[in-house]
Amino acid sequence: MKQENAIIITDLDLARLGHLADDPTLAPELDRADVVPFDTVPPNVVTMNSRVVFKDQTTGEIRTVTIVYPQDADPSGGKVSVMAPVGSALLGLSVGQSIEWCFPDGRPRTL
Repeated sequence: MKQENAIIITDLDLARLGHLADDPTLAPELDRADVVPFDTVPPNVVTMNSRVVFKDQTTGEIRTVTIVYPQDADPSGGKVSVMAPVGSALLGLSVGQSIEWCFPDGRPRTL
């Protein structure tokens, strides 16, 4: 289950993610996004290479991650791929927004 909050994607991020546009998890997020020029995106929006502090409302865990392209992922270094559940869920959200996202174990979690 996914919450249908408005999300924002930069035109540059969308172009760079184009080769992943058929992914069944990422594609719906990209399709529903408001696309804005990269130089006009509000500073409170999670874009590619953003460092994000978030709370998993389900577990209570607070984490800091950087959303990166798949080839740059390094979970031990806090770099989470946009293709990972957390990366896909957070991309395009604004500070203060939350989203309910279904994780690989089949359980929804609110971030």
